Amino acid sequence: MISVKNLSKHYHHFKAVDDLSFDIAPGNIVGFLGPNGAGKSTTMKMLTGFLPPTSGDIVIQDKRYASDAKAIQLNIGYLPEGAPAYGDMTVWQFLHFIADVRGLKGAARKSRLFDVIGRVELADVLNRPIDNLSKGFKRRVGLAQAILHDPDILILDEPTDGLDPNQKHHVRQLIEDLSKEKIVVISTHILEEVTAVCNRVMIIANGQLRFDDTPNALRHQSRFCNAVSLKMSYAADISGLAELEGRRLPVETLTLEQGRLDEVFRDITTREVSHG
Repeated sequence: MISVKNLSKHYHHFKAVDDLSFDIAPGNIVGFLGPNGAGKSTTMKMLTGFLPPTSGDIVIQDKRYASDAKAIQLNIGYLPEGAPAYGDMTVWQFLHFIADVRGLKGAARKSRLFDVIGRVELADVLNRPIDNLSKGFKRRVGLAQAILHDPDILILDEPTDGLDPNQKHHVRQLIEDLSKEKIVVISTHILEEVTAVCNRVMIIANGQLRFDDTPNALRHQSRFCNAVSLKMSYAADISGLAELEGRRLPVETLTLEQGRLDEVFRDITTREVSHG
């Protein structure tokens, strides 16, 4: 369980995160959405203990960072923005380095390495320096290091950034599979990511929580949700339609709108919030 109460992060007079409160239980795949500069990455850095909050409280598995930071971090897998790594290392060397850092030894170490390499599909690039990899492969190496020690909590900042559509599909399936026994928090600005893989959506803007519900509830906020769209096979004026009374209309396609998430996102993130 992750429990966040009144979490804030200020830089002088700028409020990057402003009084956030939420709970996340195992089995949740949370899509953490917001425009650039909304406070997503700052919140994730505080959840991992990388940044201290200005105020508020973070409790993870009944532990607090003030007294149990190392114990908390042992059970978190973190894919940060940009996925920094040692570029002169090969993928194989880097994953062994991460295994050393995480204290993996013996048969368990070997099993985890080969399981993760297979799951993230890195076998073809194991002996290549990380600096020579494409952006997509670098992202996959970042994901591999995050899951290598089999943590209970995964915090992933833009996990599919730079991946092609096939790679995105594979990573989303992997996240779904991992989430059966873990908490997964995904920071993203890609709306399709939320509907594809998440069962909960949190939207922040100006450091404040603006929405917290299911992707379906988000979709239902669109005025186009469940609207029926007709495409006629030719343009007809009113008199023409009158003549067709009692006959079949020349309908080319009929579609049921799922809701326009970009419109809902804009509305949620740009509306004024009352402080009174």
